[in-house]
Amino acid sequence: MPGENYEGRGAFGPFGPPFGGPGGRPGPPWARGGFGGPPWARGGRRGGRARRGDVRASLLALLRERPMHGYEMIAEIAERSGGAWRPSPGSVYPTLQLLEEEGLVTAEETGGKRLVSLTEAGRAEADAGPDEPWAEAGQEIDWAAVQEVGQALGAVEQAVRQVMATGTEAQRAKGLEVLNEARKKLYLILAEDA
Repeated sequence: MPGENYEGRGAFGPFGPPFGGPGGRPGPPWARGGFGGPPWARGGRRGGRARRGDVRASLLALLRERPMHGYEMIAEIAERSGGAWRPSPGSVYPTLQLLEEEGLVTAEETGGKRLVSLTEAGRAEADAGPDEPWAEAGQEIDWAAVQEVGQALGAVEQAVRQVMATGTEAQRAKGLEVLNEARKKLYLILAEDA
């Protein structure tokens, strides 16, 4: 009943205040126009990290072509992967250090930067590795599908807001039931035989 306190949520019912109502958080930041949209549907930088081990293989493959600086390697991987993957300096520089410790690369200071080159052992390992390891970085992700999911989630969120803001207590309870059922059905999809 209105005015009752439901588990510390105030006098608004079992679901708290209507979205955007007094004392309520009006939804996630992207729903309020912040952060440029939900993380899965922002567009722009679409990559992230490739599988573990690709940094090493990618650096060796690049250095097979010519000596490079660390930042140059980062930019080359980003360009050659079509923007699907831009490794961070925090993954590239420690990997270069490890390759140097293993005797696979050498580095010399030129103009305030460290120019990295393959040693003979490094060239042998690079020749045994893949030619374009960065090409696999974004292949496992269907970005059109990710965008469709983002749009569908946005539409569902809008419907949820409407039900919670204007629906009766019974309608809000039914809306929550639908959401919980949808969550269960999504997990059941993963349980099905592929």
